[in-house]
Amino acid sequence: MNQAQAPQARYEALADAIAGRPLPLAVADLDLIETNARTMLARAGMLPIRLGSKSIRCTEIMRLVQGLDQRFRGLLCFSAREAAWLATQGFDDLLIAYPTVEPVDLAAVAESPARIVLMIDEPAHIDALVAAARRFSVSFDVAIDVDMSSRFPAVHFGVRRSPVDTPQQALELARHIENSEGKVRLVGVMGYEAQIAGLQDDLPGKRIKNAMIRRMKRRSIAEIHKRRQSVITALRAAGHDLEFVNGGGTGSLESTAADPCVTEAAAGSGLYSPALFDHFRQFRHEPALYFALSAARIPCEGVLTCAGGGYVASGPSGADRLPRPFLPTGGKLIELEGAGEVQTPVQFPPDLKLPLGAPVFFRHAKAGELAERFKYLLLMRDGRIVDEVPTYRGAGRCFF
Repeated sequence: MNQAQAPQARYEALADAIAGRPLPLAVADLDLIETNARTMLARAGMLPIRLGSKSIRCTEIMRLVQGLDQRFRGLLCFSAREAAWLATQGFDDLLIAYPTVEPVDLAAVAESPARIVLMIDEPAHIDALVAAARRFSVSFDVAIDVDMSSRFPAVHFGVRRSPVDTPQQALELARHIENSEGKVRLVGVMGYEAQIAGLQDDLPGKRIKNAMIRRMKRRSIAEIHKRRQSVITALRAAGHDLEFVNGGGTGSLESTAADPCVTEAAAGSGLYSPALFDHFRQFRHEPALYFALSAARIPCEGVLTCAGGGYVASGPSGADRLPRPFLPTGGKLIELEGAGEVQTPVQFPPDLKLPLGAPVFFRHAKAGELAERFKYLLLMRDGRIVDEVPTYRGAGRCFF
């Protein structure tokens, strides 16, 4: 899709591209995904990027992006069973971002012929892996998840993931791993700076809030770089030969690349560029994933009610988690109704006239979550639909 087109021309081109197809549907613009991928590489400096599968959830898109450049290397998975399944689809170098002690998860990893690295952040995780390793006569590779949040007065700036935030705690875990008699091997460290990677800092009309967030980000970046480096230094000084140090996300590629101890970045949302990534000061990616709903009724002048659309994103509840009307331009959700499971009313300028059955295009607030709502993505190139490929859901997979 040509981003330079006038909005009405863009709407007409998208509507023409999907004409005759049943709605709702989802469209991924391959040209813009490739543009975003190259922008991500430029922002990451010299670091390779491990694609975050949670933010993509379509194997064809992952293959496409990995084929663009050798710096797209490996996957950061959100589920052990997902990683084991992706191994059967030909993917390798699989790192699971979240710990698990579920027996079925550990069995899936143990039985996979591919190398899958598990995440740990406390001794109980290691104990569960040792028991599973004995049961299946295998050994497990693991990475330690190090907390990258910052604590300011009255504010926990970040997400509550790992309890490990000092070199001493990391070393205690490493010693616990050493006592596993080879059943568990430490191969890496992950430090995900969520408050830098996922928090918008250039919101329209929020000058004071934006300034506060940027200030907290600057303080946090300096602090977490020191913390991550101190953990890595301590582990290596204790004789642990780490294969990788993973960090970052779409919104923090620049600052992650500036940390000399990081060997790879992780990112995925920037490929689709959902609505929650519209207002970052340092970068701008192009919206590349949309969904179309059918205009089903006209309850009054200036309002089109679409069929379906209640695709609300995870996270703290609020208007920013709702899907956003995209094309035609000028549309907005009605505050007291929002996006409904079976109908979504949209206010448009009175001079906009769309017939019943016409598509209205939206963007999801997040990236890969939209794929849980659709079995297939229509792939568009040069303004034409060129393929239809399954999402995880279309492949019969649901991991959470």
